[in-house]
Amino acid sequence: MGQTLTSKREKNALVWFGQNWIFLFLLFLVILFSFVGRGFFSPKTLNNILISSSPALLLAAGEAFVIITGGIDLSVGFVRGLISVLSAIVMRDLYALGYSPAFAISVGIIVGLGVGLLPGLVNGILVAKFRVPPFIATLGMYGIANGFALRLSQGFPISFVPPQAREIGNGFIAYWFPGKGISFFAPPEGISGAEVRHIVGIIPYSILIAGVIIAVFSFILTRTQFGQHTYAIGGSIDAARRAGILVDRHLIKVYMISSFFAALAGVLSVLVFGNGAPTQFASSLELFAVAAVVIGGASLMGGKGSLTKTAVGVFILSVLEIGFLMAGVFPFYRYIAVGAVLVFAVIIDQVMPELVYE
Repeated sequence: MGQTLTSKREKNALVWFGQNWIFLFLLFLVILFSFVGRGFFSPKTLNNILISSSPALLLAAGEAFVIITGGIDLSVGFVRGLISVLSAIVMRDLYALGYSPAFAISVGIIVGLGVGLLPGLVNGILVAKFRVPPFIATLGMYGIANGFALRLSQGFPISFVPPQAREIGNGFIAYWFPGKGISFFAPPEGISGAEVRHIVGIIPYSILIAGVIIAVFSFILTRTQFGQHTYAIGGSIDAARRAGILVDRHLIKVYMISSFFAALAGVLSVLVFGNGAPTQFASSLELFAVAAVVIGGASLMGGKGSLTKTAVGVFILSVLEIGFLMAGVFPFYRYIAVGAVLVFAVIIDQVMPELVYE
C-alpha cells in the first residue's frame, strides 16, 4: 500500500514537471542572470525585455496556430518585414503631406494589417486547395515577401515616421518617480533632464497590446469550436474530414491568422523602433518563432500547443539573449543555449507526450 502511494506521488510529480518545466526554467534563468549579469534584475531591464519581446510574441502566437494543425509557416519573419516597411511608408508619406500624426499612424496600421492578410490567404490556398506541402508553400512566400520589402525600401530602413509612433511603442501605462509619486500615461511633470533616468515605467503599451491580442486568440483556441477544429485537424486530418469539419476552409483561415499576427508584429515593430525595416536573412525570425512554439510544448506533428506556453517560450529566448549580453558572454553561446533548450523540449515531448500539454 505504501509503495503504491509512493509510486502515485512520483507519477504526480512527473506529470507536474512535464506540464510546468518551462515556467521553472524561466524562473531559473531570471535568478541565474540576476547574479551573473550586472543590473539584470532591474525595472529597466525588465521593461527592455518586455518591449523587445512584444513583436516576437505576436509572431510566435501566429506560428502556433499553424503548428497545431500539423503545418509550418516559414514566411512569418519576412511578412513582418514587408508590413513593417509598408506601414512605415504610409505613415511617413501621409505625415509629410500634412496629415495629423494620429491619422497617419492609424491609416498606416490599417493598410499594413489589411495587406498582411494576403500572404496567409495565398499560403492557405496553396496548402489546402493545391496540396502544396506547407514547407514549400511558405518558403515561396518567404522569398516573395522579402523581395517586395526590399523593392519598397531599396534595402534601407524607412525613417521619418511621425514621432508619436515611437512614443506609443515605448510608452507606459504608468510612470513612477521615487519621492514624487505615480503619473498615468505620461511622465511626471516638472522633471529635470538629469532626473529622467530615475523614472520607472510600469506596463509598456507594447506588451499590453500584444498581451490583449494573445489573450483573445488564446480564448478562441481553447474555448471555441474554431479552436477545437484546429486541434482536431492537427490530430488527424482524415478523421477531421470524416467528422464533417471543412478542413480546407479552416486551414486557409489558420494561415491567414498566422499572416495577420506577422503583420501585427510588423506594425508593432514600427511603433517600437520608430522605423520600418526589411527583415535581414541572418535574423532567422521564423526559426525563433518555431523554437518558441516547440519550447512551449507544441508538437511539430500537430494536435498540441498553447499560446500561453508559447509566450513563455518567447520570454525564455529573450531572457537568454539579453542575459548573455549583460553577462558579457560571447553571442554564439546564445545559439548553443537555444539549441540545447530546444532539444530538451523535444525530448520532453517524445518521452512524456501526455504530460507536456494540458
